[in-house]
Amino acid sequence: MAIKSTGLRKLTPEELTERQARPRKEPRLPLYLVCENIRSLWNVGSMFRSADGAGIAKIFLCGYTAHPPRPEITKTALGAEESVPWEAVDDPAKAVTLLKREGIPVYVLEQTTAGRSLWEAPLRLPMGLVVGNEVEGVTPHIVALADGALEIPLHGRKESLNVAVACGIALFEVSRRARRAGRLFGAI
Repeated sequence: MAIKSTGLRKLTPEELTERQARPRKEPRLPLYLVCENIRSLWNVGSMFRSADGAGIAKIFLCGYTAHPPRPEITKTALGAEESVPWEAVDDPAKAVTLLKREGIPVYVLEQTTAGRSLWEAPLRLPMGLVVGNEVEGVTPHIVALADGALEIPLHGRKESLNVAVACGIALFEVSRRARRAGRLFGAI
């Protein structure tokens, strides 16, 4: 029995390049990512790529998190490190304090005593989101500064995800909810 074609086809490299050259359709979300002590440059590049895809406002690269230009970041970011605004900040507390001083609540993506499910937590934009080191997570000092904690519910035996994967999930969930609500500010 022959399978009938649906007409679906993969975009060509030329079509993808043309699509990327178009101006942004939507403004960036007032969502700020704070990366605390990320040790893998490939994870940093992956987070740049997710941040670009989700359309966030800015990334703060803190502590010993590497920043562009680095070939390892470029390899996974595929140019997103040039399209997403970013700033290197030595102390993550400075980035958190800067956001909070602007009236922007900051949440950690971390397992805590009072974490809320990312799927169910009432979120508001603008907001900051902190992700931490691949092994240690977000430091206790930054957890204590946060306005709340978000968790991604896991259903397997492992208790955590790779930081770049978790970051991408969180950024896209916030982006999805904000764009679905049709507003870039307020409850999503």
